Amino acid sequence: MRHVYMRGIMGLIWLAAAVISGVSGNFQMAALYVILTVAFLYSAYATWKKEKDSRGGR
Repeated sequence: MRHVYMRGIMGLIWLAAAVISGVSGNFQMAALYVILTVAFLYSAYATWKKEKDSRGGR
């Protein structure tokens, strides 16, 4: 479960980087950071869902 938390935290860090880049006007890097955010958060969610289902929904 620890890796799910780490992926979630990394996703939030990338989200913060995307917001900062967007505010500063660097839209190309902001787009890259949004893609990384989606990848990390989706990975965390998919792993969490898979582990939840494998435990029988407890």
